[in-house]
Amino acid sequence: MNLPARAWHEWNPGPTVVRTIDAHAEGEPLRVILDGLPSLEGDTILERRRFARQHIDTIRTALMWEPRGHADMYGCILTPPVTPGADLGVLFVHNEGFSTMCGHGIIAVSTVVIETGILRATPPITTLRIDTPAGLVTAFAHGSAERVDRVTFHNVPSYVLELEGSVRIDGVGDVVFDLAFGGAFYAFVDAGSVGLRCEPGQLRRLIETGNAIKAGVTAARTIEHPTDPDLAFLYGTIFTGPALSPDAHSRNVCIFADGEVDRSPTGTGVSARVAIHHARGELAIGTTISIESIIGSRFTGRVVEQTTFGGAPAVIPEVGGRAFITGRHEFVLDPADPFRSGFFLR
Repeated sequence: MNLPARAWHEWNPGPTVVRTIDAHAEGEPLRVILDGLPSLEGDTILERRRFARQHIDTIRTALMWEPRGHADMYGCILTPPVTPGADLGVLFVHNEGFSTMCGHGIIAVSTVVIETGILRATPPITTLRIDTPAGLVTAFAHGSAERVDRVTFHNVPSYVLELEGSVRIDGVGDVVFDLAFGGAFYAFVDAGSVGLRCEPGQLRRLIETGNAIKAGVTAARTIEHPTDPDLAFLYGTIFTGPALSPDAHSRNVCIFADGEVDRSPTGTGVSARVAIHHARGELAIGTTISIESIIGSRFTGRVVEQTTFGGAPAVIPEVGGRAFITGRHEFVLDPADPFRSGFFLR
């Protein structure tokens, strides 16, 4: 049946209609929410994050959870910038709530806003200044006005909170971890030290063990952020292991939020990784490493410069990768639908 070219809300004016553009960065999805939401109140991105959590969380669940999403869906909300000279603001969302920063999300949203013409490109490198809850991030979209070949970004200051800490986890034993911040806090654990491998066949055990480590470290350590209490929490566990490709440095598998698994190497995780390696004297400024994900995709990472943050040593990391648009959607949130706000199965 051929219907006239009219939007769904013109046929059925009752439901809420939300338009998105979907993309992925090295395999990890990003659903970019363009419109259909109320304006987010707040003078800072963190204030808007609090407003969104309090007032539109059901729209997050509707778009991240089934039947419109899935347990490992990830997304973002575009918002006007708050920093003078910034190009846009962004809030990142996932199966559990609203995150503080997202590296794969920066790569994907930069690709989306350039390739769709939301922001004007200035080839061969378009510089985007993006306000996130963790701070201002500068992204560089490499390519033409029609096609972004690659995105690199300079993240917020990243630093080590603790090296070789230890916590006892029921059913696992004593676990040695590094605690570092790359826009979010992660506990880094060598997968082999807990009898795991960073491979798809180990997925269920990685999720279960990662969740247990996150809970154990959260209970055993007080995590503080120098400037923003809203950022002071352990976001996830990142297992590290040997790369399967001979030209890659290593492999990351990030278990975050409510057992969500990052299909990419995790941009904030790579940021924290380079801070760890630099703190140990294993990575010189300007030296690039390539880190694999659980599916073999890659991000590059390097230290751009040394700095301080909250009076402690820190680095400015650069992370790079590719993203691709996968679809455009007009989602209908019908008030009569019993699953309007979604449901979550793991």
